[in-house]
Amino acid sequence: MSNEYLQYEEKMQKAITFLESQFNSVRAGRANVAVLNQVSISYYGTQTPLAQVASIGTPDPRTLTIQPWDAGVLGDIEKAILSSDLGINPQNDGKLIRLSFPQLTEERRKELGKQVRKYGEDCKVTIRNVRRDAVEAAKKEQKAAEMTEDDLKNAERDLQKLTDKFIKEVDDLTAKKEKELSEL
Repeated sequence: MSNEYLQYEEKMQKAITFLESQFNSVRAGRANVAVLNQVSISYYGTQTPLAQVASIGTPDPRTLTIQPWDAGVLGDIEKAILSSDLGINPQNDGKLIRLSFPQLTEERRKELGKQVRKYGEDCKVTIRNVRRDAVEAAKKEQKAAEMTEDDLKNAERDLQKLTDKFIKEVDDLTAKKEKELSEL
C-alpha cells in the first residue's frame, strides 16, 4: 500500500481499536473494571467517564466497588449504571456502590453474543464508510484530471483489498470473543 492510502488505513485501524475496547467492556462472568469504561455520568453539566469521578475496586472476583470522591454523585452513578447495557443492578449503601456479577446464564450468554455481533457489524460499517470516502476522493481526483481512469481502477482495487483485510480482522475478533463467551 502506498502512502496515499495511509490516512484511510489509520482510520480503519482506529475502528478496530475502538471495537477491541468495546469487546473489553462486555462482561465475561467475572468482575472486570473495563466493563465500566463505557459508563459516564453528568458531572457538573459535563459528561464524565466514571473512572474520573470515582475509585473503582475489585474486592473479590465477582464484585466491583465504586466509591465516588464526591458523595453527591452516588445517585447519578447508580442511574448511569442502570441505563447502561451491563444488565447488573447496583447496590448503593450511601457511601459506595457494589456491583455483583452473577454466574452467566445461557440466556445472558446469548444476549452478550448478540451484543458482540452488533459491535462487530458497527465496526464493519465504519470500515466500509472509510472505503467509500476514499473512493469518492479518488473519483474527485479523476474528475479533476489528477488521476487517470486506470489509476482510479487500481485505487478502487487497492482500497477494496485494504477493506477486506480489516473486515477479516473484525470477523476474527468477533469469533474469538464469541468463543470466549461460550466457554464461560
